[in-house]
Amino acid sequence: MLEFFSHYWPIIFGLFERCFAIGTSLHALLQKRETRAVLGWVGLIWLSPLVGSLLYCCFGVNRIERKGERILDQIDAQGKYTLKRAVRAWETRYQRTDTNVELEEIGKWITRRELTPANDVTPLVGGKAAYDSMLTAIDEAQHSISLCSYIFDNDSSGRMFAEALANATQRGVDVRVLIDDVGTRYSKPTILAEFQRLGLNAATFLPTSTPALVFYANLRNHRKILVVDGEIGFTGGMNIREGNLNLPRCKHPIQDVHFRFEGPVVEHFLEVFLADWAFVTGEHPDPEKLFGDPQLNGTTWARGIPDGPDADLDNIRMVILGAIASANERIDIVTPYFLPDESLINSLNVAAMRGVRVRVLIPEECNIRLVQWAASDPISRILPYHCEVIRTPAPFDHSKIMLVDNEWTLIGSSNWDPRSLRLNFEFNVECYGTQLNSEMSKLVEEKVRSGRRMSLEELQTRNFAIRIRDGIARLATPYL
Repeated sequence: MLEFFSHYWPIIFGLFERCFAIGTSLHALLQKRETRAVLGWVGLIWLSPLVGSLLYCCFGVNRIERKGERILDQIDAQGKYTLKRAVRAWETRYQRTDTNVELEEIGKWITRRELTPANDVTPLVGGKAAYDSMLTAIDEAQHSISLCSYIFDNDSSGRMFAEALANATQRGVDVRVLIDDVGTRYSKPTILAEFQRLGLNAATFLPTSTPALVFYANLRNHRKILVVDGEIGFTGGMNIREGNLNLPRCKHPIQDVHFRFEGPVVEHFLEVFLADWAFVTGEHPDPEKLFGDPQLNGTTWARGIPDGPDADLDNIRMVILGAIASANERIDIVTPYFLPDESLINSLNVAAMRGVRVRVLIPEECNIRLVQWAASDPISRILPYHCEVIRTPAPFDHSKIMLVDNEWTLIGSSNWDPRSLRLNFEFNVECYGTQLNSEMSKLVEEKVRSGRRMSLEELQTRNFAIRIRDGIARLATPYL
């Protein structure tokens, strides 16, 4: 037998490699959604014998999607994480307006979640307002706190939250803290040692061993969720770091908006947190001890929209496309990073051609230069169709808001870039109601008044070197 292999091993190895290449190529063909991704992987597999197939097995197979689907199946089988509320009974007490009915159905189809009534939503503008409200809720917690954040810095703000969570733990409150592994590394030393010192029940999402590329790593948990006693929820785009407080001598001040929710939509917050917690720790807490009895005192209908490279892939992008298509009067977008894909660019242009006023608000100076350079391309493609692009002055605006007409508001953690809409785990909330929309419209108008409108001429008159730089940056768009 050994003599046989010694003579024929090249043929055996060649057959094995070809079979391996065929198998991985078929997997890419059947599993990858984007044709460019299929072509790229299949080309690598066949042009780099064995190496291409091994790289595909290591980096091309979405194991998170498979594990996420198993967790969701388990949740559905147990019937635990969603309290079976009487949605039909709600509808007899709370009547929705007949506007945006099609958009409501799109959200339900995509998320498999009902729109919930009677939510009270409070915008928290700036870090002080947001942190004060969040810390008050933590201090008043009776039985449970569930906190998920992308960045949790080891600074004055981070330690303030850690101490409040530790005090709650000492009172007997059931505390769980989930931080993205990359998000812990924005400060050194990380906050994890402080968590351990305080005895907090904390976990990190998808640890990575590539520190040199850590801030450009994908498949990150970019969600910001806080649920207290199953009745009060916070979400938006705000991380936990002192830059949000705009303190004197702050090197990197940030302006942002967070939101406090009371009402049945808080259940959606907690469902998403518990699925993430189960993914990371394998623990399935008893939901009956975590879900509360939400009050029905507000005027906003709302629905949570989880998104990520798992069973929820493309949820937010699809809802955004539906919202753009439903717009009749105006679309306002506030985002720190504007790198929309082809479908979103075309949708905005078509909306503008229909007579809808489209405004995109982005920071004058982006905190990631490569993103600012790459954004010149999509901006140059929407300005000719009379979409407006307004650059807002410092401090860096990290807000994430989308308004359609006078009723629909989208808030949450996602940016208008491929990392948010394709590669990271996000959580947004779509809200129906004139009150929240009006409050956010006033904030947007303030930003517009202080901002600077861009012109197509401004982009066309860039010098040759700048245009080359921006063009090269554009090549990295799928990973920014």
